[in-house]
Amino acid sequence: MSTSDTAQLLYLGILGGVIAFWFFVQNRQSLGKLTQQALIWVFIFIGAIAAVGLWEDIRNTVTPGQAVFAEAGRIELPRAPDGHYYLTAQVNGTPVTFVIDTGATNIVLSRDDAAAIGFDPGALQFIGRATTANGEVRTAPVRLDEVAVGPISDRGLRAFVNEGALDRSLLGMDYLQRFSSVEISGGTLILSR
Repeated sequence: MSTSDTAQLLYLGILGGVIAFWFFVQNRQSLGKLTQQALIWVFIFIGAIAAVGLWEDIRNTVTPGQAVFAEAGRIELPRAPDGHYYLTAQVNGTPVTFVIDTGATNIVLSRDDAAAIGFDPGALQFIGRATTANGEVRTAPVRLDEVAVGPISDRGLRAFVNEGALDRSLLGMDYLQRFSSVEISGGTLILSR
């Protein structure tokens, strides 16, 4: 904290103290009621801070996540608030969150996900081309040792690393066709083997 920040904090503390002192002096006849109301506001303030700090945990608890039913060979993915379906898979042992994209042919990795998995995007050969909603991009072919969702696992899958800007990796039809059934029911995408 700089000297300027400390001085501003000290000034605000003194100003707050003076305002609080004036408020208590003006309302000394009803001090019990004033204290009760002040405590209510303190608890509201603490509750608001806790809600902001814990929002991600609250959202994850309220919003259902993907479910894997190993004995049935089924994966259930709830529709996200943005309308998409997301699947988190272990790719070569690293968790990667994919957007299910029936408009994509292949598994397409973002450069960040490719690097997290262990590919060096700088050393890849971007020799392929793909047409996307944002125009044509170059792609680099790679081979994934394993893509696993719980006990459901596929080995030696072909994928492509997108050279362009891609927020999330995509699971296209090449992967979805490995399932005997792809169904949407009640806002849930169900992949069955």
